[in-house]
Amino acid sequence: MAKITKEDALKYHEEGRPGKIEVIPTKPHRTQRDLALAYTPGVAFPCLEIEKNKDDIYKYTSKGNLVAVISNGTAVLGLGDIGADAGKPVMEGKGLLFKIFADIDVFDIEVETHDVEKFIETVKNIAVTFGGINLEDIKAPECFEIEERLKKELNIPLMHDDQHGTAIITAAGWINAIEIAGKKKDEVKIVVNGAGAAAIACTKMLVSAGAKIKNIVMLDTKGVLRKDRADLNKYKQIFATDRDIHTLTEAVSGADVFLGLSTKNILSKEMVRSMANNPVVFAMANPDPEITYEDAMDARPDVLMATGRSDYPNQVNNVLGFPFIFRGALDVRATCINEEMKIAAVYALAKLTKEDVPEHVSNAYNVKHLVFGKEYFIPKPLDIRLITSVAPAVAKAAMDSGVARKPITDWEAYKAELIRRLGLENQLVRRITLKAKTEPKRIVFPEGTNLKILKAAKEVYLEGIAKPVLLGNEEQIRQIIAENHLDITDLPIIDPRSQKEEVKRIQFAEMIWEKRQRKGITHDEAYELTYNRNYFGIMMVETGEADAMVSGVTSEYSDVMGPALKLIGSRQNLSRISSMYMVITKRGPFFFADTTVNLDPDWKTLAETALLTAEMLRRFNIEPVIAMLSYSNFGSIKPSEHTTGPERVRQATKFLHQNYPDLLVDGEIQANFALNREMRNSKFPFSKIANHDVNTLIFPNLNSGNIAYKIMQEIGGAEVIGPILMGINKPIHVVPMECSVREIVHMATIAVVDAQHVKKTDN
Repeated sequence: MAKITKEDALKYHEEGRPGKIEVIPTKPHRTQRDLALAYTPGVAFPCLEIEKNKDDIYKYTSKGNLVAVISNGTAVLGLGDIGADAGKPVMEGKGLLFKIFADIDVFDIEVETHDVEKFIETVKNIAVTFGGINLEDIKAPECFEIEERLKKELNIPLMHDDQHGTAIITAAGWINAIEIAGKKKDEVKIVVNGAGAAAIACTKMLVSAGAKIKNIVMLDTKGVLRKDRADLNKYKQIFATDRDIHTLTEAVSGADVFLGLSTKNILSKEMVRSMANNPVVFAMANPDPEITYEDAMDARPDVLMATGRSDYPNQVNNVLGFPFIFRGALDVRATCINEEMKIAAVYALAKLTKEDVPEHVSNAYNVKHLVFGKEYFIPKPLDIRLITSVAPAVAKAAMDSGVARKPITDWEAYKAELIRRLGLENQLVRRITLKAKTEPKRIVFPEGTNLKILKAAKEVYLEGIAKPVLLGNEEQIRQIIAENHLDITDLPIIDPRSQKEEVKRIQFAEMIWEKRQRKGITHDEAYELTYNRNYFGIMMVETGEADAMVSGVTSEYSDVMGPALKLIGSRQNLSRISSMYMVITKRGPFFFADTTVNLDPDWKTLAETALLTAEMLRRFNIEPVIAMLSYSNFGSIKPSEHTTGPERVRQATKFLHQNYPDLLVDGEIQANFALNREMRNSKFPFSKIANHDVNTLIFPNLNSGNIAYKIMQEIGGAEVIGPILMGINKPIHVVPMECSVREIVHMATIAVVDAQHVKKTDN
């Protein structure tokens, strides 16, 4: 990942509504009656029901899906004791992860005290509000006492994630790594460098998973934890040894496993070479591990390596655990998170890694086939199966160990509910971004003198998404870069008007003239067009000097697409190109087409638009479920000279049914029926899409499509990405003039994925 600058981070947290989370009403609240039901006098009735039966708090309030992320700010990330107020951004961030990965609501609570008793008392007094408590960033050894006491005194799920989240992921990876290495869990010799909260929790979890304490050597900043040391607290004493070992060098010699939760560059190549055959190295100091991945591999090609970083195989990432552990615990109203539940999470993660990896996961990481082995023994964070693997395992363990108050009886229905409630495809943008980063492409930006374009180019370049090429006056571009401290001075800049591009202009002019000489253009006119940056950029894509182009911030739509269609053209057998918008909602993404190209499409264009959209969705690893929209439902409006719209949609749908029987598409249908599966099934059970959730809407004309996505953007609060052009021979994409830097980045990312597909198709 690219370096995050102070300016970028502060801007991210401050812009718009400060912070990262908000509270959103879940009930109607627009009328006086709504307010009377929500508050007085209506609210008195659920209050009285809860007074009679305490468990009804789960029935009438949000308690059952509400977790508190609580900290006193004494061990915030790698920043140390920075205080409760300074730790709040981290707690909000944890809340955001809970929501996007497991649909769990969060209040972050920062407690301004170092006093253990006061902290415990505060948590106990507010615990009635919550269905679960995630303790966060509390320093050792106080965190051990706080968690132990609260687990005994509260009857809701509670976990200090810094300890147990890391421990669960580590143990899952360790189990798999030991298996790959061909060793036995109860025999391997383990060295743990670090003796803080995470290290002690990880080591305890390894013991729960089969390791033997007698085979473990742990070190803190003063050396090996030995029984003759007088400075060990009771938590460290568990792992004290009486062997004649004093240093890390001595400890790792002949060891099978190194587990690092300490500091960077503390494990040398020589130490790795001294380990046993097929050594397992978990170097989890972040962002710089105890030994780099490259050094470890150079030292021992047989090493099995995991780190805390996303840019190497086998990332130990807490997001693999805590959202789904709490999800399962909340869903059975567990009274705690016990050892059985944590072990269940460990084995669920270990087992998931051995299962066949779905194509969408491999594609997201640009790997042909992810398979269990040295480079894949911990699941990937973007694997959408995590929630349906870990949460049910935790829930079942809670039931089997007797701490569940609301048992699950239908596990298939529960898994389906997990998928529905999460809106799993909200991870789509993250997946597309990751896919782009696996094989960055050259994106030409004709509007190189525009500040928005330069900011977007900086982001996609530093994030490793794309390789930008800027068009424009070089002196002007460099001045803007310097004035705005953009730190992208090494990006290639081409000025189509400069003398040094004369040869290129002549080459492009010749090609333009050959393509358009029978369309009324002269050789001189073709040469003149090469001074235009959009024409120049398009020709770079056409000749393979760039892989894709993004323009439109300062150009009219027609000034980009007109030249693109003339010089690059549409794919064979297509009557027209088309476009779609990706509309990101709380229900997941929807895809609207056509929204910018075809004003009044005939039935054939509608059918082609549906096919192009389906192809693009599959490129994003989404199976399309398509509704062909109209103001009519399956022939409810009879054909006449005034009703050509529904008839076109019927013809398009009929063509698709006859020629693409496997495509989930139906129409003509009204938008409300398309988007409400229950209503659609009750009224039109015969429909081909009756038992599916629609994710793609094909509009009968440009007016309706364009209006719909803009309403979703402005009133519905959806994030829209597009227009994504479909059907053109090579990736040319146009952003709206009023777009933000974020939208340009999204479009550049899609352009990269588009270019990856074109390359794969050509090959």
